[in-house]
Amino acid sequence: MEQEDILGTAAQWRDAGRDVGLATVIATWGSSPRPVGSQLVVDGEGRFEGSVSGGCIEGAVIQTAKDVMQSGQPEVLEFGVSDEQAWEVGLACGGTVRVYVEKVD
Repeated sequence: MEQEDILGTAAQWRDAGRDVGLATVIATWGSSPRPVGSQLVVDGEGRFEGSVSGGCIEGAVIQTAKDVMQSGQPEVLEFGVSDEQAWEVGLACGGTVRVYVEKVD
């Protein structure tokens, strides 16, 4: 999904009175499934669109977005896996992704 679609969805959800959180990939090192600028929008009930990574990282980002919607305080999350750990779970190489999570007002 394109970035503009995510921002449009965030605006529509906010205009409909939903709590909305927005997660944006702000940095990557090594292998990362999604590039810098990738976004994920989440509402207060856990519905989401877009992607910042995949798998368990996305679940953690969604939960953090719910927390950020409640607190109003943005957070920066960092997830990483070493090359050695990546090899053990069948991935070609490791990497790190940093995600900024904010409430949409």
